[in-house]
Amino acid sequence: MHSENPPDQARGLTSEEAAKRLEEHGPNALAEAKSTPVWRILLRQFTGLLVLLLIAAAMVALALGEHIDSIAIGMVVLLNGVLGFAQEWRAETALAALRNMLAPMARVVRDQQLVAIDRREIVPGDLILLDSGDQVPADAVLISALELRVDESVLTGESAPVAKSLRSENADNRVLMGTHLVSGRAEAIVDATGPNTAFGKIATLTGSVGEKETNLSRQLGRLGAQLGLVSLSVGAAVALVGVIAGRDVIDMVMTGLSMAVAIVPEGLPAVVTISLALGAAAMVRQKALARRLQAMETLGSASVICTDKTGTLTENMMTTERLWIAGHQFEATGTGYDPAGRILLEGQPIRYGSDTDLDAALDVMVGCTHAELRREGAQWQMIGDPTEGALMTFAYKGWTAMPVGKALSEIPFSSERKRMSTVRWQGQNLIQLVKGAPEQVLDVCTHWRGPKGTARLTAQDRDNILDAYATYAARGLRVIALARREVSQAEVKEEQLEFIGLVGMVDPPRPEVRAAIQACRSAGIRVIMITGDGPLTARAIAEKLNFPVERTITGAELENIDDEALAQLLKQPVLFARTSPAHKMRLIRTLQSQGHIVAMTGDGVNDAPALKKADIGVAMGTRGTDVAKDAADLVLLDDNFATLERAIREGRRQFANIQRFVRYLLSSNAGEVVAILVNLALGGPLIFLPTQILWMNLVTDGVTALMLGLEPGTPDQMTTPPRDPKAGILNRTAMWIILAFGAYTGTASLYLFHTFLHEGEIVARTAAFSGMVLFEKVSVFAFRSFSRPCWRLGWFSNPLLVLALLAMIGAQLAAVYWPPLQTLLRTAPLGWEHWQMIALFAAPLIVVPEIIKTLRAKPAEQDATY
Repeated sequence: MHSENPPDQARGLTSEEAAKRLEEHGPNALAEAKSTPVWRILLRQFTGLLVLLLIAAAMVALALGEHIDSIAIGMVVLLNGVLGFAQEWRAETALAALRNMLAPMARVVRDQQLVAIDRREIVPGDLILLDSGDQVPADAVLISALELRVDESVLTGESAPVAKSLRSENADNRVLMGTHLVSGRAEAIVDATGPNTAFGKIATLTGSVGEKETNLSRQLGRLGAQLGLVSLSVGAAVALVGVIAGRDVIDMVMTGLSMAVAIVPEGLPAVVTISLALGAAAMVRQKALARRLQAMETLGSASVICTDKTGTLTENMMTTERLWIAGHQFEATGTGYDPAGRILLEGQPIRYGSDTDLDAALDVMVGCTHAELRREGAQWQMIGDPTEGALMTFAYKGWTAMPVGKALSEIPFSSERKRMSTVRWQGQNLIQLVKGAPEQVLDVCTHWRGPKGTARLTAQDRDNILDAYATYAARGLRVIALARREVSQAEVKEEQLEFIGLVGMVDPPRPEVRAAIQACRSAGIRVIMITGDGPLTARAIAEKLNFPVERTITGAELENIDDEALAQLLKQPVLFARTSPAHKMRLIRTLQSQGHIVAMTGDGVNDAPALKKADIGVAMGTRGTDVAKDAADLVLLDDNFATLERAIREGRRQFANIQRFVRYLLSSNAGEVVAILVNLALGGPLIFLPTQILWMNLVTDGVTALMLGLEPGTPDQMTTPPRDPKAGILNRTAMWIILAFGAYTGTASLYLFHTFLHEGEIVARTAAFSGMVLFEKVSVFAFRSFSRPCWRLGWFSNPLLVLALLAMIGAQLAAVYWPPLQTLLRTAPLGWEHWQMIALFAAPLIVVPEIIKTLRAKPAEQDATY
């Protein structure tokens, strides 16, 4: 170790001084995202406009003495709230179980004694001790270091570890909170804690981003406002007209209430909530945790995905891909630290012992390292520096003979020399093994392993080696040079070495990501890479994943581009490298200003502000930081971009089904409104009682609509472009469909009512009531698809829908024939003649839509959503 600081600093603080500084600076902790109180999570389930309409209807019913109606509506409101609360609370508790970002303890020197303390008690001026594998508990300046390399990807997005030195003029003489030591050990003096650290400043930037409203919540709010206005207006108008016409005031108030209740689909909030909850539960099984119920649906409407590279598109495990020796190219199969691969030369497998040049290179890989590979069950774990781990894995693939014993001597890697050297026994010979940066290794080489064996290194040979190095670097590979020589003693001298070859390594793309990105592009979703890594590396990964990239823009270049030019640039195939959190925020704001629904993926602290700013933030659950997960709406439990593609598919299915059951429920309610209005105009008695309307809307319609929400996804789901975010759940075509069904079912019920009125008002009302229930049940088949007939979809492809249909018909029979429900709903038994006429009117609701869709259908027709 080296020490360049005064002795008093190296002794650390006294307990008394530490206590004073803790009081002055506060605990070494970030301002955690405030945990939402349980009561607030529950309360916000009752703030939607549709839910407020139901609460108002329940209060009006209670004021009028209709206690049964009031209790029924109240139970639906309560069910909706409990379901929404249960999902959000489950997501929060699951997220808490994932939290593992900051280690709880740290080693410091207090009162000249080494002690382990809670990291929150660290203060500026503390002397901290760090070893390989430790997480840095606070920002600190190095005072001693040995072979120190730090993984800073959590802050910068840079996949390669950073070597640290003690030079005060070098920015790398500091270690930062939240980063990890991959090798070496160090002592450092803390100079910033908590929110004053680089980690804390990014967390503060995240907290400055306001809360966002989802696209679905906006659309449901708009729909609720429209339905509320219509229901209140029509209900009040009906009551007023009736009173003016001389009818009983109480009767007309009840009629107006019935009309308002008929217009509002009381079951809609519960059906939406249950449908989203079921979808969220299904996605947890596929490794995606929705922190908000509407997160998945918002993701389904995304038109742009801004994705981080390291750990999301790539495996976050360095892999040696190529080895260059005297013009020969050796390649390796497999990725990560699993040695289940092979080394290939000209496409043919080759292993240790069959090529002396390869043997020399592999000897350096396994002999000049501190990394270890360990098999734990079915998984391989790498301990040590990722670069050394990649070299060790490559050597394992060639069945390399492992060196015996420890190195006799060593000069560790330093940022000044950019080399590492060891001396080991190899058989009866002492061998010096060297690896490092190509230029620095070449500087101490006098010979090289040429096409005809060992030869003197000429200027032309050096140029050829540097050309090979440039070729590797242009591909985005990280390049390491290997060298060796025989020595007579264990003393290490970096001179007169024989250059062996060049190794090219990269953090490779996840194997399933390429297909997932292609699926997103087929769905009309742009995928833009925004990374903190270097431009060459980013472009190389983009090419491997078939990203269409015309330009690579760095963060420094981005700062010189104005907003108007940036908006034009984002219309082109482009990727962004060396970006900061502020750059990511700006890119998302610009995309949102263009009308895009933006999803952002990431795992590091540097990604958190953008995750929160995006319409849908997607964090990584395994290696993601707490800050990132707290800012996100969706957490990928397996850190896999392919899981994101499945979540988009699920989100699209959810919205399509929401459209289906919203239109189904409104068509059912439209029929009730038509029957009540026309009957009122004809001067007839009440055709439906408020309790009967609630039975239709909450029980029979609600259950059927819920099963419609389980409709499987369609094959074309990921081949159509994202929907227009301004397009609502309903449009003109949908309204015509709703009105057509409403006009038919309302007229048919009205005919039943007046046809059987001579048998008594209760029998006539029961016939109209039962007819409307059956009409609404059988019409559900028309809403399974707007273009494909059920014989093509399969009548039983959604078996739960068929079961719900049969169950609700059974419930209606109970309402007609079971005395307790007869009393509740004021019904009377019906005879065969009643049911025959009801069935006659119900048949066209199945037959006519099937005929129309069959005539319009084309063999490869897509499932249009109107």
